[in-house]
Amino acid sequence: MEVRITTLDGDAAGSVELPDRIFGLVPRGDILQRCVRWQLAKRQRGTHKAKQRGEVNRTTRKMYAQKGTGRARHGAASAPQFRGGGKAFGPVVRSHAIGLPKKVRALALKHALSAKAKDGGLIVVDKLAAKDAKTKTLARQFDKLGLDNALIVDGTEIEPRFRLAARNIPNIDVLPVQGINVYDILRRKTLVLSKAALEALEARFK
Repeated sequence: MEVRITTLDGDAAGSVELPDRIFGLVPRGDILQRCVRWQLAKRQRGTHKAKQRGEVNRTTRKMYAQKGTGRARHGAASAPQFRGGGKAFGPVVRSHAIGLPKKVRALALKHALSAKAKDGGLIVVDKLAAKDAKTKTLARQFDKLGLDNALIVDGTEIEPRFRLAARNIPNIDVLPVQGINVYDILRRKTLVLSKAALEALEARFK
């Protein structure tokens, strides 16, 4: 698949051949769903906690005699059925992470890249750099390219002025190539790759 390379100003800068093993697959929704579910589950903090009956600050003395009162038998007032007692089957601090093989993760990333290439949501830029850290200037360049909801991926390091200029633009995410992931690709309408990012992806999946 051959795509046109453009500059941030919208000028043509040649073309590049995208490898079919990365950008030419038929996207599978089940693989993408598994990877997105793995990502979202992994980032859940899991710090919610309810006190159980052994953790509430109440007396453990038996409320009243076992027999002879005509009432139901009860022990400590910290039992879940009493106000102020512990929570039965409440949430505990835990990890929500689930397992997903590395090969499935790599395949899901290829399918996400292929999905963007297939629906025309992929743009290749020769270089991601800004002359000055001015958000207004960069936003004007994005308007020329039609970028209003995009994930921008550069090489191993993002040019500092470009990163500062882009961070205040809404619905624009900027990541180094090692941070590219399926969820961020799918949640944005357009994927913008620099030539450096494209070369890094080809080397990664060689």
